[in-house]
Amino acid sequence: MKVSHKFIDGSAVFDDDNIVSYGGLIPVMMLAEQTDLPQLLAEKITITTSTIKSGAANPAPKLATLIAGMCAGADSIDDVDVLRSGGMPTLFGNVYAPSTIGTLLREFTFGHARQLESVLRAHLTELAGRVDLLPGGDQQVYLDIDSLLRPVYGHAKQGAGYGHTKIAGKQILRKGLSPLAAVLSTDDSAPVIAGMRLRSGKTGSGKDAGHMVAGAIATARAAGAAGKILVRGDSAYGSRKVVRACLRAGAEFSLVMTKNPAVTKAITAIDDDAWTPVQYPNAVRDPDTGAWISDAEVAEISYTAFASTKDRTTARLVVRRVKDARYPDALFPVWRYHPFFTNSTLSTVDADLVHRRHAIIETVFADLIDGPLAHMPSGSFGANSAWVLCAAIAHNLLRATGILAGGRYGRARGATLRRRIVAVPARLARPQRRPILHLPTHWPYASNWLQLWHHTIGYPPTVAA
Repeated sequence: MKVSHKFIDGSAVFDDDNIVSYGGLIPVMMLAEQTDLPQLLAEKITITTSTIKSGAANPAPKLATLIAGMCAGADSIDDVDVLRSGGMPTLFGNVYAPSTIGTLLREFTFGHARQLESVLRAHLTELAGRVDLLPGGDQQVYLDIDSLLRPVYGHAKQGAGYGHTKIAGKQILRKGLSPLAAVLSTDDSAPVIAGMRLRSGKTGSGKDAGHMVAGAIATARAAGAAGKILVRGDSAYGSRKVVRACLRAGAEFSLVMTKNPAVTKAITAIDDDAWTPVQYPNAVRDPDTGAWISDAEVAEISYTAFASTKDRTTARLVVRRVKDARYPDALFPVWRYHPFFTNSTLSTVDADLVHRRHAIIETVFADLIDGPLAHMPSGSFGANSAWVLCAAIAHNLLRATGILAGGRYGRARGATLRRRIVAVPARLARPQRRPILHLPTHWPYASNWLQLWHHTIGYPPTVAA
């Protein structure tokens, strides 16, 4: 491909007031209005005291502007300014400047972040009523909980601390902030975020997990999950509080247990004939070494966890063992054991296969890191807390947008949706005062874009994924 014209210095001029950079934001934000996002923000976000007198004014349209910017690909506060270019201010009202949004975010405290978290949960419920976000939810829903460590740099980040993270199977210390997330999914759907909370980088992974699980289960029920709910997590969440929250809410659990003398004793008691070979349809990464494995052996034994407490719980200890690659020439196999605690009714092999799919939450983290969580934009911990929650709301909104667009976009990554559906250039015209968007001819994804347009402009009944 080569340039077809000879341009000169004055050939490029930023002077068109009718060019729209993100034509796909129109159906996205219409979907947000149809699911009461502006109303939820106005009802639930209340900032009575502020450092700057005007900083807390009109939080709802400011946060809606930020969420729209994230749907368009903003990964910093300054990126929101693209919503004020060309014909965008003509298409959207109450679009605020990045500096104004940044002032609002810095007014956020822990309590205000909890208010925004309630908006996240309520909006997910509204989205589920508008779009079939959890197909098959009347049978089985999976709730996965995990945290990640987002690196930060410099001395100006409040709450930043050195926490442990694992890269290529190796534990390292890294300075950052740690969001905790709970996501919902089914066998036929991509995951949506039911809860999110920012913590200090040195905070233990399992802190607040019990409250997060309880709230996420309630959100799942409100979103139409009438079937079984299986809570999955790694060793940081195999705790009394998480198990208790699951049992109180009537949910099943599948949680990795930290190895201790009682767990080791239970594994040793498993009969040698009880082990069953299992092959994974797709290779999984070994949590200890980072190597890929495609086969293993599993067995189970009855186990009572937290035996010395009032929360003693008896269920199944399912153990997966793999040969230790460090001893390939050993006379007898050297095994490494990975136990998890579950009260599900699945067979041993199926319980292991289902538990391994807990890694689906990593796709959500990858999606967020490839978008608004590319970095933490502010030095204020409260501002970053609000940023993380707005990113979760934008993620769910894009997920619903993909379902309405149809086809493979129901499970597409956020970056794909932003590139193909949202970032569509257009020219705004108003013949006879009727607004018309002129979109590029031969746009490769025009059929899905128009399907989204018809589903939001016409507002039909709930559309299945």
